[in-house]
Amino acid sequence: MTRNVYIISGPCGVGKSTITKGLAGKLEKTVLVEGDLISAMFVGEEQPSWEDKLAMVWQNLSSMTKNFLLNGYDVVLDYVVEDELDWFCRELQMTGLDITLHYYVLRAEPEVLVERITKRGDIEMIPRSLELLHQLENKKENAPHLYDTSNKEPNTIIEEIASNKAHYYS
Repeated sequence: MTRNVYIISGPCGVGKSTITKGLAGKLEKTVLVEGDLISAMFVGEEQPSWEDKLAMVWQNLSSMTKNFLLNGYDVVLDYVVEDELDWFCRELQMTGLDITLHYYVLRAEPEVLVERITKRGDIEMIPRSLELLHQLENKKENAPHLYDTSNKEPNTIIEEIASNKAHYYS
């Protein structure tokens, strides 16, 4: 049986959390894995470097995803993917399972991101979100996976992803 992994990436304010929660709730036998929750597990005064923390978060994302897949679950992954996609795909191949990876890089027009982030009160995130938007949009390998959320309702996006009307990684 084919297992599905949905990786939903994009900058802050683009709708990753809303979309991944809705998508996971719509699919049949699925778990939602949120990278930010794993990242938030680091507490205390002494923190690893950003690079070490990111590597550990991705290792945990990989381990959790493989565990759920091996136990018969599909996985919806909510986290920003910068340079980790190829590594993550190689990790999943080690399971020996038949896996379809659905990869989406959510984006929105800059003014839409600023409005959404301002509305939720995280204005300190605006510069990083706009930087990530630019970075993710300009990665050649992301081009076929960009999905504009600017003028779409979350339920429409969820339905399009769930019904495979949008593209996926091969």
